[in-house]
Amino acid sequence: MASAAARSGLRSLAARAKAPAPARRRMSSSVHDDAYETAKWEKITYAGIVTCTLLAAWNLSKGHPHFDEPAPYPYLHIRNKEFPWGPDGLFEVKHDH
Repeated sequence: MASAAARSGLRSLAARAKAPAPARRRMSSSVHDDAYETAKWEKITYAGIVTCTLLAAWNLSKGHPHFDEPAPYPYLHIRNKEFPWGPDGLFEVKHDH
């Protein structure tokens, strides 16, 4: 009985070894001509680079408006109350301590 099971197992292994390997799956990219697609996208990339460069040069060559400085109104920076941490700024080095 054990020898029959061993023979059966060996036969199934031999049958699997003789069976042809499953065909390799082709992905969707290999259906098309890769050289054609590569050349197409290379041309699109170069056209995009040229277009972006020309648009940037045109945009940067135009002037931009300069606005006058606002009037230095004295009421904008009034400090009526001392800071909670003292008269110096928060990140200034305090020499009196």
